[in-house]
Amino acid sequence: MKFEELLSLPSDPPWFDLVTLAQMTGENKGALTHQLSRWSREGKVLPLRRGVYALADAYRKQRVQPAALANALYTPSYLSGLWALGFYGLIPEMVISFTSVSTRVTRQFENAFGNFHYSNMKQSAFFGYEARMIDGVSVLIAAPEKALLDHWHLTPGVWTSERLDAMRYQNYELVDKVKLRTAAARFESPDSSSRRRHSSHCVKLKWKGLSHYERRSLAVGFKYCRSSAKAESIARVHSSIRFAFVARK
Repeated sequence: MKFEELLSLPSDPPWFDLVTLAQMTGENKGALTHQLSRWSREGKVLPLRRGVYALADAYRKQRVQPAALANALYTPSYLSGLWALGFYGLIPEMVISFTSVSTRVTRQFENAFGNFHYSNMKQSAFFGYEARMIDGVSVLIAAPEKALLDHWHLTPGVWTSERLDAMRYQNYELVDKVKLRTAAARFESPDSSSRRRHSSHCVKLKWKGLSHYERRSLAVGFKYCRSSAKAESIARVHSSIRFAFVARK
């Protein structure tokens, strides 16, 4: 295959994979891999991950939208966690690394368009995302409520009141408390006794003016979620989530 032939192929989306290229050209995948490796060394092609490529800027007809690329590099997946929180303005900083959730094993890729991290999420918790337009391209992103839950669930450690404060959450009006509770409840359902035990610590508390005991109760609630045999169940501490974020609105 000649490089001119590659340039003549359809350029939407502005990346391609080895399997599709072999199907389109009828060429042997081994030969194509050799050619792509050579063009990569010559700066004509950019490797994105194993078997996925994009043309270099000088040859590409269409701009690569990194958020859309995040969806395509590892499927199924949607953007969530810190990147989504920054996208919505729920935290002060815009996050450069593209954080996503996938039902596949945790992976990370780094290429010319950024750092792409994918965290494993069980199938029953793979929900709460929607298509949004970025630079004219459709991108799958967690809703604000699900982005929060995914981040709290997937980040190691205990979510103490001090740690929540350090996140400097803002723009609370973007989070719908009903949707937040509903999304939390869709994680693996806990037994009712555990739910009552942790709800009794938290349900009537206000964020400001918490006593030391009340703050400690909050920390215990999050720790229980992380350390129990059903650690994937954020619903165990749905009432902790409620006043950790929603009650501050």
